[in-house]
Amino acid sequence: QVQLVESGGGLVQAGGSLRLSCVASTRTFSRYAMGWFRQAPGKEREFVSAISGSGTIPWHADSVKGRFTISRDNAKNTVYLQMNSLKPEDTAVYYCAARLAEGLVLSYQYDVWGQGTQVTVSS
Repeated sequence: QVQLVESGGGLVQAGGSLRLSCVASTRTFSRYAMGWFRQAPGKEREFVSAISGSGTIPWHADSVKGRFTISRDNAKNTVYLQMNSLKPEDTAVYYCAARLAEGLVLSYQYDVWGQGTQVTVSS
């Protein structure tokens, strides 16, 4: 069973940047489509970004497009979420997720989830 461990969350002022990392414990990382989700208190989980196994096909939700960038390094079994121009409404617990699939997985149907990392953006 693949395990995912996120890191990189923290407290940042509005307008600042953070980079989240998610390391996967698998030797076949490139076969997994990866996604980033977030959940703010009292709100439903939101799909933020996704990337194909090869890393050539990224996707971002409209709410973060132009500010967040998803990428991956298959040699390091790691997917990243670079977050720039952060806003207070970006405050949430951020989760990475994996699914054994080709291409993008643009749904909530991921098989493996990390434990989450807290991102707090102060105004």
